[in-house]
Amino acid sequence: MPTGRSTTLPASPEISTYKGQDRALRADRLGTAGLLLSVLAASAPLMVVAGVMPTTFGVMGVVGQPLLFVALGLVLALFSVGYAEMSRHVHNAGAFYAYIARGLGPTAGAAASLVALVAYSAMQVGVYGILGFEISGLFATYLKIELAWWIPALVAVAATGALGWLKIDLNAKVLGVLLLIECALVVVFDVAALTEPGPEGLSLHAFNPETLGGAGLGTALGFCIAAFVGFEQSPVYAEETSKPHIVVSRVMFLAVGFVALFFAFSAWALTVATGPAEVVSTSAEAGPGLLFQLTETRLGGTFTDVLHVLFVTGMFAAMLSFHNVVSRYAFAMGREGLLPSAFGRTNPGTGAPGTGSLLQTGVATLVVIAFAVTDDMPAGDPTAPVLHLFTWMGSVGALGVTLLMAAASFAVIAFFVRRGTAGAQIWRLVAAGAAGLALLGIAVYTVKDFGVLVGAEEGSALSWVLPGIIGAAVVTGLLYGAVLRSRRPEVHARIGLGNEAFRLDQAAEATPGD
Repeated sequence: MPTGRSTTLPASPEISTYKGQDRALRADRLGTAGLLLSVLAASAPLMVVAGVMPTTFGVMGVVGQPLLFVALGLVLALFSVGYAEMSRHVHNAGAFYAYIARGLGPTAGAAASLVALVAYSAMQVGVYGILGFEISGLFATYLKIELAWWIPALVAVAATGALGWLKIDLNAKVLGVLLLIECALVVVFDVAALTEPGPEGLSLHAFNPETLGGAGLGTALGFCIAAFVGFEQSPVYAEETSKPHIVVSRVMFLAVGFVALFFAFSAWALTVATGPAEVVSTSAEAGPGLLFQLTETRLGGTFTDVLHVLFVTGMFAAMLSFHNVVSRYAFAMGREGLLPSAFGRTNPGTGAPGTGSLLQTGVATLVVIAFAVTDDMPAGDPTAPVLHLFTWMGSVGALGVTLLMAAASFAVIAFFVRRGTAGAQIWRLVAAGAAGLALLGIAVYTVKDFGVLVGAEEGSALSWVLPGIIGAAVVTGLLYGAVLRSRRPEVHARIGLGNEAFRLDQAAEATPGD
């Protein structure tokens, strides 16, 4: 059956040097439950409920946030239709860029690989800021110790790097335990809010479409879509699952459905607890402390203290999830020659992509140190440098992932058209096209309102410099792909093929006369 890419590949020194197991991630490490918990950890439920939701209510004034999560869930379910079908045909740790390369060509795949590396790195590094700030606050509150935010942040960098070096099934267990406890506590709050509602009772006003109006809607779309990031990571682990053609797509739909319903319900619970008429003003005043204020009055100080601790562990789980994804993208890129060949090896003992893990640990260390050096805590707002690290990097990462999802949607269409099977997949391709257009629209809104998204003043250079990071990654990746096509065609031809290129090399060696 035609694949849309030639199966006659030029010889590659990079590929020929990897004949052993260190070129491949260990198979059969993850089942449905392990993979689901790994990808859901990236969504950091407690961080979203305590951080994203009050910001969307208070800063952007969107009362209909519960309905917004439902609408985004539908868009991403449409996206998953084509993306899941693609996952049955392409198993590659470089999921996004592999799919884009197979559909839109290797040069586009090279650009996507760099965008993915930058976007997921930014999202992971950004979490260190708010984690360090929260731990510093816990030390001050409970131990009366003044601790600079960057100290626990660097400790978290080291711990994440160590776990990233270990087996993925061990990582999944760590992520799973933290995630389940975190979700359970959020559900306890949700139930408490509904049993002890605010002045307007069990109001469903937040699900009224009229509540989605206002100038902040575009910004809220870009901000809330970051809460879903994680579900699209399941194909990254395809090589490590027991039955990738079944498990990956199953996990994708389960993750999208869970996130949409869980966050819609929790956002509604917040409006019920405060009252829809007061949720914007209350959130604007309390900020990230809104959830903890509400639990204090309904569930007591002990529960709130535990929630603070789980807030930290939930962020740690998200960091570990993003770290695993970045290291696997780096591994896939090293295996195919987009990065130095050392990144394409795995640890002999654990099967983890160790060099990619070290790369992400090094990047995170440098960024945290850079923000620590420019920290103006003694002279200005003590939260500014820390929250900037979180909001700036998180927003950059969310923009990058949104663009990757849009490009992947169009790549799915091109892939099946080039295979000559578009007719058999027509409803999936229509879903992919609709999702691609919607995601592209969200990305445009995000760039347009990026200054609001990161809290920049009107006219600030941050409004174009920060989204420009993703733009620069796209341009650099396209230029890199063009250079590879001209000077190293053997590497260019393998972009997105992963282990398939290795198998084709072996077949060619076995039949040298063909």
